[in-house]
Amino acid sequence: MSTPCLLDATDRALIEATQAGLPLVPDPYGAIAADLGLAAEDVRARMSRMQAAGVIRRIGVVPNHYRLGYRANGMTVWDVDDARVMALGEAVGALPFVSHCYLRPRFPEVWPYNLFAMVHGHDRAEAEAQAAEIRALLGEACRAGEILYSTKILKKTGLRLGRAPAAGQGG
Repeated sequence: MSTPCLLDATDRALIEATQAGLPLVPDPYGAIAADLGLAAEDVRARMSRMQAAGVIRRIGVVPNHYRLGYRANGMTVWDVDDARVMALGEAVGALPFVSHCYLRPRFPEVWPYNLFAMVHGHDRAEAEAQAAEIRALLGEACRAGEILYSTKILKKTGLRLGRAPAAGQGG
């Protein structure tokens, strides 16, 4: 459960300074702190407080898999027995080549899949080998599966704060 969090002007400036990503330097918090006239520890403390309150969901790396040489990026989708999907989903999510794994509802007669796991291969053969490993782990609890390959890179963004209108300009 998150704790209520009121944002002051410094918090808003910190979010605006980081919403496009942290600087790619050895000490990103120090660089942000220098830009905002703060101590690096204050930046870390404020970000931790906002994360604990749910203002910031997470701080993490969002790689561009194509630039890293992974050309076969596919969402594997699986029809897994509902009685076993949670435990099996945890096992799939722990595989070193799965970047994210989650449960989704089925839509009878249209979409039978309830377990999704993203894999990244240098080519389709590598992605298919990863899918085969997932399929083996799922065993008899899995009725069907497919790989849905990415066809383009989608822009990945997080929280974006809009600027408040100037006095007299309304909202």
